[in-house]
Amino acid sequence: MTFRTVLIAGACASLGLVWIIESGAADVFLEATRSEFQKIPLGVVGIDNVGGPESPGGRAKLGSRIEDVLKADVRRSLVFSLVDLAPLKIKASHSGAEPDPSFKHATENGVSVIVWGRAGLKTDTKPPDVNMDGYVYDAGSEEVVGGKRYAGSTSVVRLMAHRFADELVFRYTGEPGIARTKIAYVSQQGTARELFVMDYDGFEARQLTADGFLNLMPHWSPDRRFLVFTAYRNRNTQEIDMIELATGKRWTLVSQGGLNITPALSPDGHFLAYSSSHEGNAELYRLDTRTKAVHRLTTNAGGDLSPSWAPSGRELVFASDRSGGPQLFLMSADGSNVRRLTFDGDYNAAPSWSPRGNWIAYVCRTPKKEYKLCLITPDGQKRRQLTAGPGVDDSPSWSPDGRHLVFSSTADGKSQIYMINADGKDLERITFTGTHNSAPTWSPAS
Repeated sequence: MTFRTVLIAGACASLGLVWIIESGAADVFLEATRSEFQKIPLGVVGIDNVGGPESPGGRAKLGSRIEDVLKADVRRSLVFSLVDLAPLKIKASHSGAEPDPSFKHATENGVSVIVWGRAGLKTDTKPPDVNMDGYVYDAGSEEVVGGKRYAGSTSVVRLMAHRFADELVFRYTGEPGIARTKIAYVSQQGTARELFVMDYDGFEARQLTADGFLNLMPHWSPDRRFLVFTAYRNRNTQEIDMIELATGKRWTLVSQGGLNITPALSPDGHFLAYSSSHEGNAELYRLDTRTKAVHRLTTNAGGDLSPSWAPSGRELVFASDRSGGPQLFLMSADGSNVRRLTFDGDYNAAPSWSPRGNWIAYVCRTPKKEYKLCLITPDGQKRRQLTAGPGVDDSPSWSPDGRHLVFSSTADGKSQIYMINADGKDLERITFTGTHNSAPTWSPAS
């Protein structure tokens, strides 16, 4: 979240800030973001349709829908390389879990994993029920190493594919996949800004708040049940609220007067770091979510914003203008051992610490005065620009596997949400509705 975004509705005047811009298995996981990592060749034979009557949008399309979602999930996992099996004339197994003899031809051509399945639609229930069987053949062992049945209504067909993809990733990495993760974000609704949540690929968006105010800067709880965010009630008072996703129940965590913004829960959920101006200057504070005790973390003449926790929970990175323009600083979780991290450029803000701990993403201003995403290691030894091209890039947030980032950009004119790999490849727009979508935050894995 850059200072362009947080200093809204008169906050600039109240704070005097000027940082505003114009609009083995385990080894596989640990190495998966490195450019030399060898992805596992995987082919999807297909998801056959079985049972139920042919009907428009029914059985005839069910298998292809699941297959399309599964292939997209596999591609985005960055664990597998998707192999087109059509030229190899590989057949799906019609005997269910038994591998087809043609699988041997695929493995002879370098395919390590073959996936297939069957899906059936029962139209005699309301809503119609779907059963999906998914199977995994491993070339190394020459065995079917996975078989699962998924059942539910037609409304969860995409979720079935996501779950199958996540279980593939877990089988070959020992770590959770991201296909069932969520992204929360802010969407403009008339004059209001409301919170929304969607699947990681941009589908199944739903609105969480509808109070007609400004609800900004969402951040997930570690258990994925809650979001903390800033609620603007008027120009002079902003609270930090929490909302439960399942029920919509909402309550206030911080209401100290003045500006209370950029909330971030610690990895264990025990502490909330945030910025507040209730004592005059924008400083960082830490709320103990169990005892409600508040501890002030920073004391200086500059403004401090946008804390982001290290995955260990022992350190924070934040943005501060104490040295002039906004720069990134590190400190221990108790406010001690403060040191400056960024020295290149005159604008560095909105940090987000990777769950792997190896990189910190942030918004940097380039020599061409463009606002792009950059990465820096926590020791400051390595730095690189991640995004390029038109528009203002803002609000980076890491995927729980540390292989992707989500962010907002005006590359297409209006602010929308995009996804990009941590190596700067595979830029993908994931929101297409709404006139202004911003401040994305990626959920932990399920």
